[in-house]
Amino acid sequence: MIRFVKTNRVNRYVLIVAGGSGSRMGTAFPKQFLTIVEKPLLFYTIEAFSNISFPVNIILILPKVHISYWRELCKSFNFNIPHKVVAGGKCRGESVKKGLEAIGDPEAIVAIHDGVRPFVDSDIIEKAFALASANGTAVPVCEITDSVRIIENATNRSFNRQIIRSVQTPQCFKLSILREAYNSPDSLNFTDDAGLLEYKGFKIFLFDGNRENIKITTPFDLLVAEAIIKKRKIQNRD
Repeated sequence: MIRFVKTNRVNRYVLIVAGGSGSRMGTAFPKQFLTIVEKPLLFYTIEAFSNISFPVNIILILPKVHISYWRELCKSFNFNIPHKVVAGGKCRGESVKKGLEAIGDPEAIVAIHDGVRPFVDSDIIEKAFALASANGTAVPVCEITDSVRIIENATNRSFNRQIIRSVQTPQCFKLSILREAYNSPDSLNFTDDAGLLEYKGFKIFLFDGNRENIKITTPFDLLVAEAIIKKRKIQNRD
């Protein structure tokens, strides 16, 4: 049984949502369990939240059918970072809602993170919690480096890339705000937490993300992931 960390300060939680099927990866095996440089991808993600300067309660949200396999993986790799496993729902929004139900502290700050973003660094995580504590919301974003075009009504046109950003996770919020938003009957129609909160009238505060914080969805992403891991190993030796 996992006991959540309790302190006299505001308690922090992360919901790691890992419900991918592996369809875009071109495999029948869920991508969050794929091995990258000798261990499952999801291990790296959980490790990222255990290596910061303050305690965070980790809640891993998995499809119910994958929970027993996850426990076998943890046993075989001797993976013992404390975390709680929650069975997810039929869609991402329902899974997040189930994760929120596992948090008993009404004053918590909650980060929501994609399970297949294993390279989020400590600075981004810590900044997300700090900004959400001050502002209620905090979302990491990156500038677009490619030129972009909008396609609509069978035509296409250029668009100013300087006024758009790509959105990353962890997206961090006060729990009271999240619960209010996810109690809405239309909350399950959103695939992005910031989008839902904006729709419900909350202001979204943005901050600079990190380009290494990639989402692993395709075979090419795996090649990039391997390069990042090898680079970090060299840096840690130096």
